Amino acid sequence: MAKTRAELDQERARLTERIQAQRANLARELAPLQRITRAGNILSALVDEAVAYVRQRPLAMSVLAGGLLLVKPKGVWRWAKRGFFIWRGWRAVQQWQPGTVMDVVRQVLAVKNYFARK
Repeated sequence: MAKTRAELDQERARLTERIQAQRANLARELAPLQRITRAGNILSALVDEAVAYVRQRPLAMSVLAGGLLLVKPKGVWRWAKRGFFIWRGWRAVQQWQPGTVMDVVRQVLAVKNYFARK
């Protein structure tokens, strides 16, 4: 049986209201994540700035690294080992499930951006 135009409009209005309620509920439930994503954005910006700073001043960074190596060779070696193992661990996670970690990050950011526009 074909629905009349009025019935279709009524159904559409009910569905639209239901969708708005679901969006509001989802926004309310994801509100605590906003603090986390804000902190992540700030940290990401700081890392980007630091990388840009180092790339703009390679000679100064080399002199600084050499100076630290001369003054505190054990401390530099210890931090270099830690950094290497952290990097190796990150690479292992990426190879174990390629893209999975970044896919999750992208999905969280997409949801955050979606609600930021509303």
